[in-house]
Amino acid sequence: MDSLTPTPAHTPDFQVPMEVTDGQHSALIDDTLALLNEGVPTQANQYGLTEIDRWAAVLEASEKPGLAKIIQELRNLREQLTSPDADAHGIAEILATLGAETGKVASEASAGYGPPLAQLGKLLIKLGSSLSR
Repeated sequence: MDSLTPTPAHTPDFQVPMEVTDGQHSALIDDTLALLNEGVPTQANQYGLTEIDRWAAVLEASEKPGLAKIIQELRNLREQLTSPDADAHGIAEILATLGAETGKVASEASAGYGPPLAQLGKLLIKLGSSLSR
């Protein structure tokens, strides 16, 4: 670049991957299990949307292969839950897909995450089934 070339007006934003400790992963799983064990969150329960956002951020930051489907389904779930035309059947399908994908990840998980992730996957599928009735 010479002195006559204009400086680009926009410099790209670089995001530093979020560091998530094992304790934070465990807390996130525990918080989510506690939330879902109370039943299907309602639209009035903003805590559920916060949990969806937390999961999406953590999964995106992990950069582990095989999580893209879960991240996309979390986005779809958030979109459905915030839509004025929320469709119980659509939400049920998303929850079932999230449960199945979480189960796949659980089978490959290490560091003691397998059992709680498997429990989370089963709970998501159960909630999806209860909505589709």
